[in-house]
Parts: sequence; structure tokens; C-alpha cells
Amino acid sequence: MKLYDLDLSGNCYKIRLFLSLIGQECEIVPVDFLGGAHRQPPLSAMNPFLEIPILVDGELILRDSQAILVYLARKYGGEGWLPTEPGALAQVMEWLMAAENEIARGPNDARLHVKFGVPLDHELALVRTARILDLLEARLARRDWLALGRPTIADIACFPYVALGHEGHAPVGARAHVTDWINRIKALPNFIGMPGL
Repeated sequence: MKLYDLDLSGNCYKIRLFLSLIGQECEIVPVDFLGGAHRQPPLSAMNPFLEIPILVDGELILRDSQAILVYLARKYGGEGWLPTEPGALAQVMEWLMAAENEIARGPNDARLHVKFGVPLDHELALVRTARILDLLEARLARRDWLALGRPTIADIACFPYVALGHEGHAPVGARAHVTDWINRIKALPNFIGMPGL
């Protein structure tokens, strides 16, 4: 199994983190992102969306970090990380969608603008960040984990860009329950960090 990876990408990191948490071996293949390697063959053939991460497991090639988390959880992680019971599965999926939408367009966009100079509307990203952080704070005031009574891939999907919010000038630390959740994830066995965390 191979993961085409960028060290500074939160989307790549969530895959590396999950692989570490479940003790699954994987060859990490660094991608020269600034050099445009993701826009050229062979990577452009593997992912015509021209993004990373890309996971290759045998003949299977997957793009999109949420889809990769689902695959790894079902194949290697078991019921604890992604249950098959419809209600519990749907609760996990709700937060995978939040990672792909509200978190991506909030703290991720703010970080892209501040840290990497991507021409995005930083003020709009901060407004979106405040909204999702307030929603997370309210959710985590009543529970330790986002979806179920234990860590799932919902937590892993949402974690990186929330925890890296400071790199986009997002005031994550002002929310005690979000901060406690970040610390609970960092305390999981086999947790690994990334630059900025």
C-alpha cells in the first residue's frame, strides 16, 4: 500500500494519522507539490482532480481524504472506527461531510491564505471558521467525541484543520471543549503529529 503525500497537507496528515492509530503499514511517497508533480503523470493519471492524497492498495487507486478514511476504516480499522449499523454510520458520515465542507471552507481556507498565500477571502474564511468552531464547541460540550461515544474517523477527518486553525489566525484556543477534544486526540495511542501541531 502506498500513500502519495505532502507533509504540510492536513488532508494527507489525517491519512497518516489514521494509519498510525490502527497500526497499518504503508509506504509514504513524498510528492513535490510546489514543483507540480501532482499535475503531471503518473499522478495526474491516478487522480484527474490533480490533488493529493492518493492511496494505492493493490489495483485500487483512491483520491479524497474522506473516501480514503472510509476505505481504510472498513478494510483495516473495524467497527470501532466506522460502524456498519445504519444510524451510527450516518452519524460518522455527517462529520465527514463537515470536514469536507464547513471545515475545508473555514479553517482550511484561512490557513491556505495565511500560510501559503493562496488568494482566498480570508475574512469570509474566518466567519466560516467561527461558525464551525461554535458548532463544534456546542457539540463537544455534551460529549467527548464528535459522532459516537468513542473516537471514529469522524474525529480524525475533522481534527487536522481545526487543530491547525492558529496557522490561519483562527482563535481555536478560545473554545475550551474544542481544545479538550484536540488534546484527547493527541492522547490516543500511536498518535503522530505534523508540522504545526
